[in-house]
Amino acid sequence: MKKKKEIGIMEFVEKYKDDDKCREALFDSRFSEGFRCPKCNSKKYSYHNKRHLYQCSKCRYQCSLTAGTIMHRSHIPLHKWFMAMYLIAKDKRGYSAMQLSRELNIGYKSAWYLLQRLRKAMKERNGNYCLSGIVEVDDTYFGGKKKGGKRGRGTKKAKVIVALSKDEEGKPKHLRMQVVSNLKSRTVRSFASKNIVENSQIQTDALNSYRKLSVDKFGHQYQIFDPDTQWLHWIHTIIENAKALVEGTFHGLDKKHLQLYLDEYCFKFDRRYFGSFIFDRLLLAVTLSSPLSFAELTE
Repeated sequence: MKKKKEIGIMEFVEKYKDDDKCREALFDSRFSEGFRCPKCNSKKYSYHNKRHLYQCSKCRYQCSLTAGTIMHRSHIPLHKWFMAMYLIAKDKRGYSAMQLSRELNIGYKSAWYLLQRLRKAMKERNGNYCLSGIVEVDDTYFGGKKKGGKRGRGTKKAKVIVALSKDEEGKPKHLRMQVVSNLKSRTVRSFASKNIVENSQIQTDALNSYRKLSVDKFGHQYQIFDPDTQWLHWIHTIIENAKALVEGTFHGLDKKHLQLYLDEYCFKFDRRYFGSFIFDRLLLAVTLSSPLSFAELTE
């Protein structure tokens, strides 16, 4: 099979220079095995050029390519959506709404809403996969410094559980991060059951909340944390990188929206070796995503 060539920004702009080109790519992504009516599953259809709708020849049901996705009822042109996906997929540091607003020549609020919807698509896509094998698990905290506040596990900062799977050589493979209300045993076990395959070998520090993981059909190793050892080395390194991103690019986040930013970090981490091909993965995530209203983000 011929190796697919990576695409640079100039080639990308030419390839997706207008909404018609983007619409073709969306169709190929959403109906990779040919059109199927969302209502009756028929393969036959006709296309309405003026309204950009696909009509089933059997039941007459009409649908658009963006209906039911995070692009549902968006007034932003498709070629700007595509450029946003390309810029975000390529940039390892993260893209702020202010940056995207300038690049796409759209309002700040529109740029912020677009980014949050893309992050939701990333979250849903990663939600289809669980970690397996040897998995490091730890907790951390996000938020600015407060005078007089407690430190460590008594802090009022946003609490986050982090899980990192490793390959046969012990190197990082896939990542999951979840904002939680507390670090009690029940919360930790719930996180593990949703994100880690049974019979995986979990490695943690000696926090009491981790002690019952073996009850849930996981192998469990733990040690009292010592910074001079390699125990949990990779997960601590990745946590520090995530914090640097949040503080450096986004200048801190409130608890309400932190999860979506962490979901973006995990999505891109899992695909860190894909190069420009990560755009194709993000496009697929978008076509398979569910809508997110502005009200849901701001309520």
